[in-house]
Amino acid sequence: MRPKSFQPEFLDPPCFVRDARTGLVWHRCEMRTLYADTDRSQVVYHSNYLKYFEFGRASLMRQLCYPYKQIEESGYIYPIIKTELNYYSPLFYDDLFLIHTRPAAMELVKLQFDYLLTKADTGEIVCTGFTRHCAVNRRGIPVEIDAKTIRLWREFPGP
Repeated sequence: MRPKSFQPEFLDPPCFVRDARTGLVWHRCEMRTLYADTDRSQVVYHSNYLKYFEFGRASLMRQLCYPYKQIEESGYIYPIIKTELNYYSPLFYDDLFLIHTRPAAMELVKLQFDYLLTKADTGEIVCTGFTRHCAVNRRGIPVEIDAKTIRLWREFPGP
């Protein structure tokens, strides 16, 4: 079953949009599919959507002035422990698409990003999903989420 349409309202700065239907705020960046991302059927291979999620996640954190490089330099690593992807419409070579990313659930040592990919020209929803991460230190031991990330999650605009 397809999700209801995504209706973006542009905010300031314009890399943030609010879904008029849900009120949720998303970070938005664009990307174009590469030929190397497609498979024999000429559509984007399913696992490449995780790369797109990573691009959206890294862009969001960079926009929030806390890029992954800085997170890791402060002693924290956030490996993925769970993913979910729901596919609705294929992407093809050279399609321009938009990656919408937002901070979602947060627990003591776990956090989640939600994603929504749309075709740039039509707004059609391509894929939705999430990645769940666990905070670990440099030795790989689970630790509480760092204070700056907690603040960013709490301050991110919601409905």
